[in-house]
Amino acid sequence: MEKGGQPIIIIDPRKEQTKGREALSMNIAAAKAVASIVKNTLGPRGMDKMLVNPIGDITITNDGATILHDMSIEHPAAKMVAEVAESLESSAGDGTTSAVVFTGSLLEKAENLIESGVHPTIIVNGYRLAAEKAVEILENLAVPTGEDEKEMLVEVAKTSITGKASEKYNRLIAELCVDAVLAIRERGIVDLKDVIISKDVGGKIEDTEFVEGIVIDKVALDKEFPLRIENPAIALIDAPMETGKTANKAKLQISAYGDLENFVKQEEAALFEMADYIIRAGANAVFCSKGMDDKIAAYLQNRGIYATRRVKNDDMQHLVDATGGRPIRNIKELTQKELGHAGLLEQDRDGDQGKTYLRDCKGAKSVSIVIRGGTEHVVDNLERAIDDALRVVKCAVEDGRIVAGGGASEIEVALGLRAYAPSVGGREQMAIRAFADALEEIPRTIARNAGLDTINTIVNLRAKHAENKNAGLNINTGAAEDMLEKGIVDPLRVKINSVKAGSEAAVMVLRVDDMLRAQRTEMQNIKPEHMASTYDGMSAPALSMRR
Repeated sequence: MEKGGQPIIIIDPRKEQTKGREALSMNIAAAKAVASIVKNTLGPRGMDKMLVNPIGDITITNDGATILHDMSIEHPAAKMVAEVAESLESSAGDGTTSAVVFTGSLLEKAENLIESGVHPTIIVNGYRLAAEKAVEILENLAVPTGEDEKEMLVEVAKTSITGKASEKYNRLIAELCVDAVLAIRERGIVDLKDVIISKDVGGKIEDTEFVEGIVIDKVALDKEFPLRIENPAIALIDAPMETGKTANKAKLQISAYGDLENFVKQEEAALFEMADYIIRAGANAVFCSKGMDDKIAAYLQNRGIYATRRVKNDDMQHLVDATGGRPIRNIKELTQKELGHAGLLEQDRDGDQGKTYLRDCKGAKSVSIVIRGGTEHVVDNLERAIDDALRVVKCAVEDGRIVAGGGASEIEVALGLRAYAPSVGGREQMAIRAFADALEEIPRTIARNAGLDTINTIVNLRAKHAENKNAGLNINTGAAEDMLEKGIVDPLRVKINSVKAGSEAAVMVLRVDDMLRAQRTEMQNIKPEHMASTYDGMSAPALSMRR
């Protein structure tokens, strides 16, 4: 900037700054690059990516959220697109790859419009109008899960995990996820924190199971403890079962051998008294969150009572929710009514390692899924697939509405937007048509990844939608078929959130016309105590045991 021939320096010219069209082009190119990375993972026939971290650990997956989370993305615009996947993963659990592909396509179409002379502000306005209309069309397109809710939820889960796990076991995995979600549903709300995922490397995938109860990575303190207890009465002890240390330094003076013997006997009596409280309450299984003296353990073992110690806080919470027991901090207060119950307690142990299963917990608020597979990579891949399936089933259960998958809803929305565009008028209608074209990139990519002709696929789908709005792509035949009849369905929330997140990310990128590199290190290194989450009671609450 100059005034009277004298330059006025606002920004240090040595600092990095990108302006105008160049900044926009760079941002769009970065976003498109991110989309291209995950594009060929979309759909049932999508390919996998191998991610290798700095220490050599390998992750093989086609889950878009996992890929983008583990990648070392540096460009700020690319990070914004990656955040789309992260936000969808937390809110809906699926649709992450579709949203990223959609975002990349929106920006590609916008770039073409800008080159034709359309201002970014016009495009932004058109995209916002199109997103609102798309949500309206999707809501009108949605259908209820129907009377046979469980079967429809299984189809929702199968659609989510197709291509992520072995197709041979899709139905098995889907049914486990549906059983888990329905078991913890309370007043129409599902809290997935109540589903425990336990991994068992070395087994067979077909042995993956749903446990109406919990599984903890603990076994009894000795292999001589009972391996199986039917109808166990379970004591949950949230206090140390051992001799306590004095608060201050103390000195014990013993003048005779008999005094030492008496002291040891008194100490043992105090320990055995703790064990006797458990026995009198009628418990035959003890889970202690603190330490447990070996003498108490041996005392309980001789009476056929299962005992383990140092159970994690999360596991104790799950024990409370599954068995209905109440954690006791003063063992003298333990009575029969504080005990939890299950149908069966059994151990699967190998030496000092293994798992404890509490099965058939009636009315359990916490349940478990035990994932088994031949290798760690197989188990990890199944875990990601199950996590997505649980989330989409949760969405379908809470909302009770689904839409056709296989690209059917995208085609229907695209057709609706093209019909809507002329009513808007002006240059915004060009942006709305571009929005429709971007939506069609999803079924186009699904077809491409399945080895089908993309042009014929889109033409056939458009033609079929004249008579059936739920027509989607059958990747096995390449034909346009009714996806609801085929059981290829997605929760309404997944589709709506995908459209919203993708359009919002594209709008943010398009509105940037200047990139400035921040240089003030004091603004870059914010202390944890100055984060917004630490104010107004927004910090994470402490664990509270609930019955």
